[in-house]
Amino acid sequence: MSYGYAGKILRLNLSNRSVSSIDTAQYERWVGGHGLGSAIFWDLCPDKTISGFDPRNVITIMAGPMAGTLSPGSTRCEMQGIGPQGYPIEWFTRSNFGGRFAAQLKYAGWDGIVIEGRAEAPVWVNIANDQVTIEDAKGLWGLGTRKTQEEIWTRVTGGAYTRQKPAVLCIGQAGEHLSRIGTVMHDAGWAAGQGGFGGAWGAKNLKAIGVVGTGGVKVADPRALMAAWLWHKTNFQFNVDDPRHESPRANFSDYWDINRCPGNATITPIAEPCRPKGCQGCPVACSRRAASGLANEAHCFSTAWPFVNIFPPEAAESRMSTGEWSGSLLESLDISQQFVKDRSRVTDLANDYGLNIYDVFFGDVYLITLYAMGILGPGQTIHCDLPFDRWATSEFKEAYLKMIAYRAGIGDTLAEGLARAAERWGRFKDDTETGLLPYPHWGYSEHNNPRVEVDQEYATVLGERDSNDHSLNHPCHQIPRVAKVAGVEPIVSAERMVEILSQKVLPFQGDPFMFDNSEGPTGIYSASRAKTIAWLRRYSRFWKDSVGYCDFLWPNFIDPNAPDMLGYTPEGEPRFLNAVTGKGISFIDGMEIGRRIWNLDRAIWVLQGRHRDMEVFAPYVYSVPSPRPNSLPVYEDGEWKYSGNVGRTLDRARFEEWKTKYYELEGWDKSSGWPTRRTLEELGLAKVADELQSRGKLGV
Repeated sequence: MSYGYAGKILRLNLSNRSVSSIDTAQYERWVGGHGLGSAIFWDLCPDKTISGFDPRNVITIMAGPMAGTLSPGSTRCEMQGIGPQGYPIEWFTRSNFGGRFAAQLKYAGWDGIVIEGRAEAPVWVNIANDQVTIEDAKGLWGLGTRKTQEEIWTRVTGGAYTRQKPAVLCIGQAGEHLSRIGTVMHDAGWAAGQGGFGGAWGAKNLKAIGVVGTGGVKVADPRALMAAWLWHKTNFQFNVDDPRHESPRANFSDYWDINRCPGNATITPIAEPCRPKGCQGCPVACSRRAASGLANEAHCFSTAWPFVNIFPPEAAESRMSTGEWSGSLLESLDISQQFVKDRSRVTDLANDYGLNIYDVFFGDVYLITLYAMGILGPGQTIHCDLPFDRWATSEFKEAYLKMIAYRAGIGDTLAEGLARAAERWGRFKDDTETGLLPYPHWGYSEHNNPRVEVDQEYATVLGERDSNDHSLNHPCHQIPRVAKVAGVEPIVSAERMVEILSQKVLPFQGDPFMFDNSEGPTGIYSASRAKTIAWLRRYSRFWKDSVGYCDFLWPNFIDPNAPDMLGYTPEGEPRFLNAVTGKGISFIDGMEIGRRIWNLDRAIWVLQGRHRDMEVFAPYVYSVPSPRPNSLPVYEDGEWKYSGNVGRTLDRARFEEWKTKYYELEGWDKSSGWPTRRTLEELGLAKVADELQSRGKLGV
C-alpha cells in the first residue's frame, strides 16, 4: 500500500498514554477513510452498545488516499465512533471535515488516528512527523477553539512565522461540558459537526490534536494525475474570464449551486470585500475569507442561522407550522454591513464554543416558538431566563449560545440535543406529531423536506444520522429551485436531466424513473427509488467517505462549465484515484466496496439494536402536508416536468412496502432488515455474519 498511503495508522490509548501504530496494509481492501474507520472500530470495540461517553468508545479519524495530492476536492477527513447525539440510541456514526488536517496527517506519515481510553486529566496530542507525544492540556482546557489553536501554534512554532503552523483539531467549551451537540473544530470554520464528537472527546479528556508534517504522498502515476487535473480544470472549472453562467442578480449566493463560482457557497449577504478560501488543494474554494476576518471559512448553513428570528416572535409559531423557517428570507432584505458583521460574529462564537449549528438553529426557532405560545419563558411551564425582550438582537443569540456551551440554566437541557430536550419537557411526542419540532428521525433535524425531496431523508432513516448527501440534491433540487427563485429557466429541462442522470448512475444505469419524484407507480415508492437509495449509500460510503471526495464537488452529473453540460462522473472518480494509487479500481468496483462498507455499518447498528420496525419517520411526516414548493423532476401524464409537490405527506403503508423492496435489493431480511449470511459472505464478511449469528441477529 505504498502509493497514496503513508503505510501506518497512529493508535493512541489515553488511559495509559501509550502510542503505537497499526499497519495500514492490514485493512487494504477498505481503501481509506470511512472503510478503514468502520473496519477498525469493528475490531477494536467489542461492546458496540456502550454510550459515546464511555471510555471504551473507539474514535477513528481517517484520511483517504487522495489527501495531500493534486486531486481536486479530495481532502476530507472522516471521524467515526459511537456518537452521543443519536436518539433514542447512540448509534455508531460518522462526521467529516475539510481544511488541511488530512493532508498534514499524511505528510507526517500517518493514514489515520485511533483514539481509545480516557485520560485522567485533560490532554492534547502533539504530532510532528513520527514524533508523537500526549501532553498536559493545562492552559488549553477552558479555551474556545480559536484560542486553543493559537496557543498550540505558539507552543509548536515558538511564536515564529517561518514554520508551517500545525493543523489542529480541537473542542471548545461545549465539548468540555459533554454536550451531545458539541463539535470538533479545525482552523476557523471546518467542523466535524454532526454526531456529538465534541462531547465524546470531552468525555475522554481530549482537548486537541495538532499535526505538522514535512513529508509527502507518493503517487503511482504523476503524469496521469497532472493530465487528469488539467482535464478537470479545462473542462469543468469556473472560468472567471469566460463564465457560462453568472448570477442573474447581485448577491445571489445560492447561484453557486449552478455555476460553482469560487467563494460563493455561503448564504450570508456579501457586505464587504472577500476572497475565496477552500480546503487544501481544492480548485473550487467554496468558502471565503472576509476583510473583517469575520465568519472566515464558514460556509453553507453556518453562515445563515444568525439571521433567523429577525421577525416578530408572535409570528414564530406560524413560521414553524408553515415551514417558512427553512425558506430563504435574506434575498429581499436590505441589510446593512454592520448588521451582517454583528451576525457573523455569532457564527464565529458558535464555532468557538464548538456547537453544532444545525441543532442550534432549530433550537433557536423552537424556543422562540414556545415563547410566543406562552409555554416557555421566565416563570412559564418551561422556565427560561433568556432575554426574550431582545429576541431580534445578536446579544440574544450570544446569551443563548453561552448557556448551551456552559450548560447554564436551560442550556443544561439544550446541550442534550433538541430531541432529548423536548423529551425532558414532555413535548417530544406532541411536537413531532404536529411538526412543531421538525426532527423526523434519530434525533437530527430535517435537512430536506422528508415528504417531498425524499432521497436524503430515505437515506437517513436507513442510516443513523442526517445523511447530508447532496449527490442528487444539486441536480434534482437546486438547479430547478435556484432558477425559480432567480426568475430564469432551468439550465436543463426535467426530461434532459433524468436522461443525463440515468446514464451516469452505474451500476443501475438506464432507469430514468430512479429520479421520478412523483407519487405515481414509478415514483418515490417504486423499485426504481430503491435503486436510487442503494446508489446513494454505496457511492457515498466509498467515493466520498472513504476515498475522500468532497460532497459539494462530487459526484458531478450536470456541469454548466462544461461545453455540453455533462459532468465528469463516472469518469473522474476512478481516473484520479488510479493515478494516485495505481490500484485499477473501476467506478463499479468502487460501488461494490461501498456496498461492503454499507453492510458492515448495518451490522454494527444491528448489534446496537436496529430493526426494521425502528426505521420510520416522525408522525408529522405522514400527517402534516408539505406547505412549501420543492421543485423536483416528476413523471406525470406521460411527460417529465418540474413540480413543487405542495401539500404532500408520505403514505405510511406505501413507505413500508417500499422498505421491503429496498431490503430485497440489498439482500437483507425483509421482516427484520438484518443482513443475511449469503449477502455478507458474498461481500467477504463471513466473520461479521458469524458475530451476528452468535448474537441471534442474523437475517434469514
